[in-house]
Amino acid sequence: MMKLLIIEDDIAFASALARRMTRHGFECHCIHQADLALASARQWQPSHILLDLKLNHDSGLDLVTPLRSALPTVKLVLLTGFASIASAVEAMRRGADDYLSKPADTQALLKALTGQGHNNDALLLDTMSPERLEWEHLNQVLAANEGNVSATARQLNMHRRTLQRKLQKKPVASTA
Repeated sequence: MMKLLIIEDDIAFASALARRMTRHGFECHCIHQADLALASARQWQPSHILLDLKLNHDSGLDLVTPLRSALPTVKLVLLTGFASIASAVEAMRRGADDYLSKPADTQALLKALTGQGHNNDALLLDTMSPERLEWEHLNQVLAANEGNVSATARQLNMHRRTLQRKLQKKPVASTA
């Protein structure tokens, strides 16, 4: 059986993830605090890890390298509600195998963890070019600001015209 360690500070979300993944053959264990994650991973020896980017006041990015060192063959997937190009690149640089934005459906999780399931370009960042990832992120922030371009530009620390130009150029999804 595949062993999945879920490192997520949102207890209800972690429980829901565990239930979903158990139905797909994973034995799941949840940790809700960053300071317990590494010791738990060493003790439990999971084959797969889902790691939240923001763990209360800690960053999941800080756990990627020690987890990778302790478990070199583990399939490590960073899961975040705060997707950005910078954090995706940094996660991969530190040793994450994949990076998904929340909410990720079950098929996207299975694809990231096992390579099985249906391909979903809108959710899997490894199938998206950096330009497409940026465009998707800009649109998510724009939607959160109810279409207000000026508020979105301020939030992204970007000039309004630059934001409008980037939004007009929708890159095609990469197939790599």
